[in-house]
Formats: sequence, C-alpha cells, structure tokens
Amino acid sequence: MKVAIGNDHGGVELKQYLIKHLQETGHEPVNFGCDSPESTDYPIYAERVAKAVVAGECDRGILICGTGIGISISANKIHGVRCALCSEPVSARLSREHNDANIVAMGARTIGPVMAEAIVDVFLNTGFQAGRHQRRVDKIMALDRGESVQ
Repeated sequence: MKVAIGNDHGGVELKQYLIKHLQETGHEPVNFGCDSPESTDYPIYAERVAKAVVAGECDRGILICGTGIGISISANKIHGVRCALCSEPVSARLSREHNDANIVAMGARTIGPVMAEAIVDVFLNTGFQAGRHQRRVDKIMALDRGESVQ
C-alpha cells in the first residue's frame, strides 16, 4: 500500500521510525516532510498528505504532531478527508470499520513508537464494513460539501 506520511517538528523521530516499519512490512511510504526539528507549522504537512490521499496518489495517510490534535483538525479541512486522531489500536480499527477513515493522526508526545506501530498496522490492515456505516459516512461527506443532514 502506498502511504503518505507527514509531520511537524514534533513528529520527526516518530515518522522516521514509522517509515522504516512501513518499509519492513511491505508498504511504500511517501514522505511529505518535515525532516527537521526546527519549529514549523503542522497545517502545511496536513495539507500535503491530505491532498495526496484525496487525489489518489496515496492509498492512506499518516500524520504526526506533538499531540495529533492540530494536524488532524487541519487535515479534516481538506474536502474528502476523514482523519481520525488515534492513541490506541481499538480507535484505529473502528475508525476504519465504521468511518472509512483515510488518514490517521497521532501525537508523538502522547504515545511511544511501539504503540504508534500498532496503530498504523491496525489502520492499514482494517477494511471498511460499509452496511449501516455507509449511510453515516455518506452524511459525513454531505456535511463536508456544506449540505445539511437530517
């Protein structure tokens, strides 16, 4: 699977760890930065990863900042993105099964590399269940288009 991955300065080390893990597990990581510990703004990297996923250049995305909060909020501003902030594998699994999330966000200051690895593995290996969940995802996408849902 081709996986877009991006981060701000707070996620550099965790991203490098995850890139190696992705390669070892047969995925193709695409690095959208940043690669420096110098302070930078997470919306830049959220936009890069989100646009690559929405355009179909990458199958899924991974975003990392200090807490995962700002970068996930930023990614969800891009039309077509369903980014889930996850701090453990159960949320990662359910974000895929129930919400068809296409990007996972994590906080490098809130979880360690082993937990991040487990989250990524579950996120990339879990499918969308559709069925009753499809109706809800359709409503999420309607909201994304600025439509009202009842």
